[in-house]
Amino acid sequence: MSEISGTAGDVVWQSSPPGSIYDYIRVASFSIGPDGLVEQWSERAAELFGIASHEVRGKDPVEVFMPARLRAHGRRAVAEILDGKEWTGLVPIRTGDGRGEQGLAEIYVMPSETTQGERGALCIVVDVRALQRIETELASSQAIFGQSPFGFILFGTDLRMRRVNQRFATVFGGGRTGEHRGHTVYDYLARAEADRLTAALARVLETGESASDIQIVGVRPDTQERRNWSVNLYRVHGATGRALGVAGVGTDVTHRHVAAREAASARRNLALLNEASARIGNSLDLETTARELLDVAVPGFCDLASVDLYQSLITGEETPPGRWESSGAESGGGSARLRRVAFASAVSEGPLSGPVGEEGEGYVPPEVGAVHRFPFSSLSASALRTGRVQAIPGEPGSLIQSSFAVPMVAHDTVIGLVQFSRTKGSEPFGERDRLLAGELAARAAVCIDNARLYRREHERALILQRSLLPPGDPEAAGLDIACRYLPGNTATEVGGDWFDVIELPGHRTALVVGDVMGRGLRAAVAMGELRTAVRTLALLDLEPAEVLSALDEIARGLGTPSGAQQTSRVAHKSRDADLSEVYLATCVYAVYDPVTRRCTFANAGHPPPVVVEPDEAALLLDVPPGMPLGVGGEPFEQVEVDLAEGALLALYTDGLVESRDQPLDEGLTAFRAALANPVRPLEDVCDHVLSTLDTRHGEDDIALLMARIQGLPTEAVGDWQLPREPRSVGRARELARTQLISWDLEPLVDTVELLVSELVTNALRYGEGEIRLRLLRDRTLVCEVWDNGLVQPRRRRARDTDEGGRGLQLVGLLSAAWGSRRITPRGKTVWFELALPDGGPAPEPTVEQLLSMY
Repeated sequence: MSEISGTAGDVVWQSSPPGSIYDYIRVASFSIGPDGLVEQWSERAAELFGIASHEVRGKDPVEVFMPARLRAHGRRAVAEILDGKEWTGLVPIRTGDGRGEQGLAEIYVMPSETTQGERGALCIVVDVRALQRIETELASSQAIFGQSPFGFILFGTDLRMRRVNQRFATVFGGGRTGEHRGHTVYDYLARAEADRLTAALARVLETGESASDIQIVGVRPDTQERRNWSVNLYRVHGATGRALGVAGVGTDVTHRHVAAREAASARRNLALLNEASARIGNSLDLETTARELLDVAVPGFCDLASVDLYQSLITGEETPPGRWESSGAESGGGSARLRRVAFASAVSEGPLSGPVGEEGEGYVPPEVGAVHRFPFSSLSASALRTGRVQAIPGEPGSLIQSSFAVPMVAHDTVIGLVQFSRTKGSEPFGERDRLLAGELAARAAVCIDNARLYRREHERALILQRSLLPPGDPEAAGLDIACRYLPGNTATEVGGDWFDVIELPGHRTALVVGDVMGRGLRAAVAMGELRTAVRTLALLDLEPAEVLSALDEIARGLGTPSGAQQTSRVAHKSRDADLSEVYLATCVYAVYDPVTRRCTFANAGHPPPVVVEPDEAALLLDVPPGMPLGVGGEPFEQVEVDLAEGALLALYTDGLVESRDQPLDEGLTAFRAALANPVRPLEDVCDHVLSTLDTRHGEDDIALLMARIQGLPTEAVGDWQLPREPRSVGRARELARTQLISWDLEPLVDTVELLVSELVTNALRYGEGEIRLRLLRDRTLVCEVWDNGLVQPRRRRARDTDEGGRGLQLVGLLSAAWGSRRITPRGKTVWFELALPDGGPAPEPTVEQLLSMY
């Protein structure tokens, strides 16, 4: 078949392109002349019937291809045709396909007229079976087109729909396929989606380049279900190559998007859990840990979140959390009291203090810091009772779309509640979110419970530590003392820093500063034991080096399971143990004598003391550093330093001069610079030091002990040497009486005379060498009798028949305190102390007291 095209006056004949419809329906033609015989025989007729033109031309067509039984009927039909009538009928034929099969042809016979005006006929033959086969294929194609799971759309050149299949019709609006004809993509998609698809259609129609995997989202009108589609576009051409439009094949990829979203959600949840592991629990503080949980959850998991903890958990009460209390007839009871400790929001409007659940009409979320109860009937209360996550639906008209009330469970105990909420416009919570919410709350609960246990230990350690420190404003003879103690903040553990001021006989004073290595309750307990040991050893009036040696033994005993007495196996294990398993401490111990203004120092691995003399720069004392207490095996040395009147002595712990960002040398230099003007009042000097130094306070405890030297004035000291002879007893009484009268202490004269007489007599009887008598007046009166004997006096009960042996009993009875100490490698002093009178006479011993000694 040919096609005619062109403008007016021009006719262009084109041959039929290969693969045209005529190749498929098998059409042939021939003509019959006025005599009823075949006149013309086309090539397609020769192909269809398998008979060449020379074999049939001039013959009766009925005889050629009609069966014998139909020939009579065929001749009648030919006669009618030649009379001018048309005829159509089905005729069995033998096909010319080489297989000799019987075929069926539909013949169209139309009368014609020759150039001479005679009647003839033109016959068109169609192979019926070929036509039926095409119809079957078309029907099959239509069935495939209609039943395809893919959506098919044919757009015209105007980008309007020409044809759609049933799949498209079902998803995009329903109805019959023909009802969509003439529509555009704007009738089915959101404007942004429609603009994008229209641009792609225009581009494909213009360029002929196919477009693949165009992602669009359609909404099914009847169910409002969102479906994801992947659309492929290609241009459609006619037989002549002219563009007829654009065909689109859409594949429903919703399941793929769902799987991708689930995979992305799983990855996001895993990342969120990893972030939670890294960020939650970095602080041993309840409120900080709660805020760390919300920092992870908002906005990565939800839009609003809050944390409520049981009030008893925060206050440290022993009441087990989770009890249910009746709070009056008005409320009908509810949970135990909770405090809202944290809240976070990623929205600019809505509740300012926390998610709103279904707690009842009029319920107002508590603000951060407020104490409240959840109503008994609420899902939040149910979560606390059961320990299970409760899903809370959003209220109509509320900003909240959905919420989870998640109990915080640690060691099988509910300690609080977390509420996660998503607002309208966010994806609602799903089952995966429920599991994630529970996991986040569980991790935070363990950290909060650890913080609770730490807080309890920290508070107990702090109480213990403060109870072991000396009271404020300690006093000492010949010293003006000021001290400061700054414990680490709540974010750090309690340390083992301590200081002490210990009064010694002879108006001497022991100044102690120490630091147990380590932190927490263990360090605080060790500090208390060492401080007690120091006070005990100091009252024995040992030399500073001896005190530290004894402390070293005690510290090593603290590091063993049951003290110093261990089996050989345990002792061997202790010797091989790492130092981290032993109590280690540093300590500086100084003894100051106000009469001589001499101070004796011994150091066990502690920062050196600092001395500032009048009009001089601050100086680090060259005291042998020694090893820390608890190491053992090394002796301690001591040095004596004469201090000028008005000099400033500073003892301190390393928290004052050392931090992560400041080396010890730099800290010591800054400390010395801060002491450059020590003339101001001592309390002001302490404040100036703490405000000037970059202490990074909170990293470590800080102890600072400062003393200004104020030696006893000469007139407050009476000091005499007495020969070793009996008359020295009377001489001692006379010297004591004279000195007391000059000090206006007449009420003490009789008592002092009596006691001095007893001590000098004992020195003559049991001592050696020259005798020394010394009277010291400060806040009390101290009398000392020195000799070179090593035998220490021992108080005993005299028998009724004994003429002596009652002197020390008398000293103990009449004095406020008494004792003896070694003062030189060969020598001792025996002393007693009396309180200064308040203006009245000194108390006389009663007859009963005196008689009890005899």
